[in-house]
Amino acid sequence: MAKRDYYEILGVSKSASAAEIKKAYRKKAIEFHPDKNPDDKTAEAKFKEAAEAYEVLSDGDKKARYDQFGHQAFENGGGGFNGGGMNMDDIFSQFGDIFGGGGFGGGFSGFGGGGGQRRVKGSNLRIRVKLTLEEIANGVEKKIKVKRKVQAPGTTYKTCSTCNGSGQVTRIANTILGRMQTSAPCNVCGGAGQTIDKKPSDADAQGLKVAEETVSIKIPAGVVDGMQLKVSGKGNEAPGNGVSGDLLVAIEEAEHDTLQREGDNLHYDLYISLPDAVLGTSKEIDTVTGKVRIKVEAGVQSGKILRLRGKGIPSINGYGKGDLLVHVNVWTPKTLNKQQRDFFEAMKEDEHFDPKPESSDKSFFEKVKDMFS
Repeated sequence: MAKRDYYEILGVSKSASAAEIKKAYRKKAIEFHPDKNPDDKTAEAKFKEAAEAYEVLSDGDKKARYDQFGHQAFENGGGGFNGGGMNMDDIFSQFGDIFGGGGFGGGFSGFGGGGGQRRVKGSNLRIRVKLTLEEIANGVEKKIKVKRKVQAPGTTYKTCSTCNGSGQVTRIANTILGRMQTSAPCNVCGGAGQTIDKKPSDADAQGLKVAEETVSIKIPAGVVDGMQLKVSGKGNEAPGNGVSGDLLVAIEEAEHDTLQREGDNLHYDLYISLPDAVLGTSKEIDTVTGKVRIKVEAGVQSGKILRLRGKGIPSINGYGKGDLLVHVNVWTPKTLNKQQRDFFEAMKEDEHFDPKPESSDKSFFEKVKDMFS
């Protein structure tokens, strides 16, 4: 089932300000919050949907990528990548403070848990992955070694005596509007609801240690330089019963020896000799799927652009493939021997060598226009 547009989910326009987006999300989250809709799977789905939309639209970089690429900027149909892909713990830990506390009898309750416990999320990790043009064109699975914090073996936790395991401390204050209840993360356990009971000597104060893990990353075809993908749950672990952070993967595109990328199209400079231009030839050129041989017609003009349709990069939005544009450049020799010079001197008066542009021989500006059409 296709995802709904994030702006449609929150009921705002693309020109909506950050404050308007936040206000719209707060309204949706209150309407569909699990505390107000117990055991209502439809409300739960809409609550998650609104949180996912807010996660993207409230972040300037993510919003820009979504406006340009749509949902495909954050997901590839599997492999752990997603634009929100959030569980209830993600939502409670990341966006709980947007309600200012007290909205539901002491703050958010942990979904499926008890006593209003708020699970802490581990920190995210960020890496850069350098891809060749061939890998970008075909999609690739990369196995990357990542150093992440994990719970050290032998570490045990106990219920925090300050918050009694809820992870939050509730306060009631008298105001001109009456008694107001607010909640905040427990300052003793940091919102985890648990504190260290025992830990090995090589663990840090939270009972965590650094371990190296090989992570498999499936990268879809058509990604662009600077795009960021997410592998859920492969960041640092959280202490106690917290949830792991995410691994954020920034894409870096390696320079190709002969091909240049422009969006989904590729460009290739083909240099041919003057005899080949006059008589015609066939040449082998590079593509992202291997070498192919193309025919160059006799009498080709320097600057001619040959379009190989579908030989470019797949669209990240799934709209087919770009083209490979081959730019023909006739190479003029800089030095000649006497026999060659005599031949060309004789050809100066030959009408076959006089420029005779035809209507089909487009100007430079027309060629540039065609490239972008």
